Amino acid sequence: MKAVNGILCATALVAFFASFAGAANMTMTGMISDSMCGASHGKMMEMHKDAKMTDRDCSLACVKNGGKFVFVSSGKVYSISNQSLASLTKYAGENVKVTGDVNGDTIAVSKIAASK
Repeated sequence: MKAVNGILCATALVAFFASFAGAANMTMTGMISDSMCGASHGKMMEMHKDAKMTDRDCSLACVKNGGKFVFVSSGKVYSISNQSLASLTKYAGENVKVTGDVNGDTIAVSKIAASK
C-alpha cells in the first residue's frame, strides 16, 4: 500500500511540475480587448454608433457586463488568467506591449506598457 501511495504522489508531482513546463515568458505587441468582442469591436460599434463608442469604451462596457479582458496579437485572441491586474483597465482598448507567461492561448500578464 505504501508503494502505491508513493507512486501516486510521485505521479502527481510530475504532473504538477509538467503543467509549468509549457509556459514561456514572452513580450508581444497587440491590444487589450474583451472576450465578447475579441479581435474586433466593429459589430458592437455599429450597434451603438449614436453613442460614439471607442474601443476603450466598448472593452470596459463588455467587461462590466460579464466579459473578461483578453489580449489580441496578430489576430490571435489570448485569454488573460490574472483578470484583477489594474493595468488591464488602464490600457483597455489600446495598443500595448504585454509581457507574461504564455501557455497555449492563455497568458498570465506580468507587465503592460503603452506601445509606441
